[in-house]
Amino acid sequence: MPRKSFLKPTLTLAGLLSLFALYSLFHTPTPNPNPNTGTIHLEENKKVNIYMYDLPRRFTYGVIESYAAARGGQAVSKDELLKYPGHQHSAEWYLFSDLNRPNEERVDSAVTRVMDPEDAELYYVPFFSSLSLVVNPIRPAVNASSDKPTSVYSDDQTQEALMDWLEEQVFWKRNNGRDHVFICQDPNALYKVIDRVKNGVLLVSDFGRLARNQASLVKDVILPYSHRINTYKGDIGIVNRKSLLFFMGNRYRKEGGKIRDLLFQVLENERDVIIKHGAQSRESRRMATQGMHSSRFCLHPAGDTPSACRLFDALVSLCVPVIVSDSIELPFEDVIDYRKISIFVDSSTAIKPGKLVKLLRGVSSERILEFQKELKKVKRYFEYEDPNGTVKEIWRQVSMKLPLIKLMSNRDKRMVLRDLTEPDCSCLCSNQTGVHTIL
Repeated sequence: MPRKSFLKPTLTLAGLLSLFALYSLFHTPTPNPNPNTGTIHLEENKKVNIYMYDLPRRFTYGVIESYAAARGGQAVSKDELLKYPGHQHSAEWYLFSDLNRPNEERVDSAVTRVMDPEDAELYYVPFFSSLSLVVNPIRPAVNASSDKPTSVYSDDQTQEALMDWLEEQVFWKRNNGRDHVFICQDPNALYKVIDRVKNGVLLVSDFGRLARNQASLVKDVILPYSHRINTYKGDIGIVNRKSLLFFMGNRYRKEGGKIRDLLFQVLENERDVIIKHGAQSRESRRMATQGMHSSRFCLHPAGDTPSACRLFDALVSLCVPVIVSDSIELPFEDVIDYRKISIFVDSSTAIKPGKLVKLLRGVSSERILEFQKELKKVKRYFEYEDPNGTVKEIWRQVSMKLPLIKLMSNRDKRMVLRDLTEPDCSCLCSNQTGVHTIL
């Protein structure tokens, strides 16, 4: 069963958060507040020691191998020859690859990899959870020589096996998993064992399918999707951006994504608006690249969950995002002011006939150029392959969780077990208040 959506707000322990905020202010690495200055420099003694588990092969390279085999791929002799398939949830591969680099190549990172778990403050679990979820194609792979289905990979069983292994580790038991870091970027990744990992730091795309006692902005980190279209290499300008608004994606989605069909109805006949139904494919990515690079605004409606990869496609295209997703959470908001690079429109306003295009037509050329200037300044935060980009920022965000982890671990050890009428959520939960139109 997929994780259910929980939309109730949570009242939290204000005193605990105040203490954490004060502690974090004076005990965590501080980034350069200007996102246009380039490298973030951290003092050596501020770095956080992180240990990456040497997981059994089935949870890392074995997942890639199973994915390839299910699509007719040939076996390879060395793990280094396996190619992680490019998709929107590729952060798990980039983080794994980064920690496998020598520390001398990671001098500006907020975390230092240690090889002795006794020296670690955090523990990274590099299970490729998002890839594991999609190992099997729609139909089981067929062995060409026998015409019989091969043994089918089970993501559920793999998740259970991971936790059976992890829960036997002494460092997991020490702090009940609070100092462990998991990546589960696909909204359904780790759904089978989410209650067994919820104490840890979860690296997620949004909270759309997580319960209020499973994830929060205080405990966890919001990640950007890997963009699926080519980055725009040109300068700012609107002369070559002939279209007012562009969107290409699935018209019909579940849950909050039902708004997409309503937006199609009010926008598909508007002048200078390109809105197309289409699934992910090489050709659709080519068309989306062309469309986003030649449009002034790019629509970002909610999908099955509040966020989707098209937002990050727009950001690297210098196409000003128009966000129609009332419960969205966004990555790295301590260093990025999204009001400077995006337009937020509440759902009820966006679906009124003529309202959205009138709003966008009223934005001056000068204002669009200002949006584009700000987009260029922060674009590196959404580039996983940029040495000073997404991966480095994710580790900085993770390192900032350490004071809370220490606080909660110590608190756990002195707490007496109590019967509670509802979950003991000692943290702020995700945004469920909605947004008003911001322009």
